[in-house]
Amino acid sequence: MKPGGAAHAQADAPVKLLMLGDSITAGYGLAREQALPARLEALLRAAGENVQVIPAGVSGDTTAGGKSRLDWALADRPQAVIVALGGNDGLRGLPPADTEANLDDILTRLKARGIPALLAGMLAPPNLGADYGRDFAATFQRLAKAHPEAVLYPFLLEGVAGDPDLNQPDRIHPNPRGAEEVARRMLPAVRELLSKVQGG
Repeated sequence: MKPGGAAHAQADAPVKLLMLGDSITAGYGLAREQALPARLEALLRAAGENVQVIPAGVSGDTTAGGKSRLDWALADRPQAVIVALGGNDGLRGLPPADTEANLDDILTRLKARGIPALLAGMLAPPNLGADYGRDFAATFQRLAKAHPEAVLYPFLLEGVAGDPDLNQPDRIHPNPRGAEEVARRMLPAVRELLSKVQGG
């Protein structure tokens, strides 16, 4: 190997970006290349970012599930993490205080490891009532204040939720166009996250 070859190879290695989430991250109903992690990686590379997005989405997962499998998910040694959980907590009407505590634990553990994080917010379905919806949405705002080191993307499905043209027939999961739109909208926040990676 040429002198400095190892360092050069390391410098050329992509930044590993883990996406910890539920069915949205898992690409429910989509081919792997159509799913949010793949579309986000493609947009990042088109923007000149040498990034590998590692999908760690489990359909049906709650914030408690994400919390319990965090250490396993970090086995890939990512340099940054997108936390995209909470949708199933809202769908099940779980106590917002529990959702907040689980996400707080995840963000605290990432900070302790020196791993920059992006928190993607979520909204509760309207059928659970206005009070629950307000309490649920407020958890993400409080978490953002408690973890100013984390990048907040207020609503993961911004511009996609509720649009039949961008969702599958279940009206919950993005279709290929919807996944592309989610990736496009969150791209600036993800690039802000990547700017926090050491050496980035």
